[in-house]
Amino acid sequence: MEEYVAPELEEWYRQGHETEILNHRVFYRREGAGIPLLCIHGFPTSSWDFAPLWRELTATHDVIAADLLGLGRSEKPGTITVMLQADVLVGLCESLGIKEFRILAHDLGDTVAQELLARFEEGSLGMTIRSCVFLNGGIFPETHRPRLIQQLLLSPLGPWVAQLSTERTFRRNMKNVFGRQTPPGESFLRGSWQLLIENNGRRMLPKLIHYMRERVTHRERWVGPLRRHIVPHCLINGVLDPVSGGHAADRYEELIPDAKVFRLPVGHYPHVERPEAVGQLIKGFHETIS
Repeated sequence: MEEYVAPELEEWYRQGHETEILNHRVFYRREGAGIPLLCIHGFPTSSWDFAPLWRELTATHDVIAADLLGLGRSEKPGTITVMLQADVLVGLCESLGIKEFRILAHDLGDTVAQELLARFEEGSLGMTIRSCVFLNGGIFPETHRPRLIQQLLLSPLGPWVAQLSTERTFRRNMKNVFGRQTPPGESFLRGSWQLLIENNGRRMLPKLIHYMRERVTHRERWVGPLRRHIVPHCLINGVLDPVSGGHAADRYEELIPDAKVFRLPVGHYPHVERPEAVGQLIKGFHETIS
């Protein structure tokens, strides 16, 4: 089979769409056929993170990947919460006529997915979640090990730190969460930084990072549905991730009855570092629950 070449940044956005949800401009891509799959990216990157997996995912699913508010090329408003991110994704699905979907989530996207699962369990979602695949993220706040830059952004110094951020520091911080044998490529680093600073995006960093505090506040709401297995779910974990690596996978197995955990020798971005392996694990998981 011919080697798959993931779309470059501008190609990714040319093939997407913009819409207005809850008075906010939202970028999304939709492609493929089958059961809808909602892909939710993390902080501080964008839906473009899923480009290396795109062919694999769209071969079997109707895939929807949106830029979260404050990131990528979606609107960068003044106030953002996990609840608002969830509201916007629900609104997007409604506008596209989607009544049921699977989830693939990473990092901040894990937390947004957990809020969607909580709404599904309480009967307020208005649609059906079929399953959820988590990638590295702060699913359990007690295992999250934030980097220094995250702690600074969360502090009163956050706005000042954000405005002084440079591409050099961004590259260094990103490389530090990737596996040493699977470093981020030049295209990923350059494109992710470009998206981050567009439309005065630096100012969003201290506003977005408050999701770390929200995880603590809403821990029981967001962890409970996982422990009760309201839908089939699994974790694909890059064990070399210093933020939410092997120690987070251990906690997942400790707290979740009959947990399904797949460990890979990569860092915080398994879907960027080893997309082929992640794609096969996702496919296998969906086959087992079908």
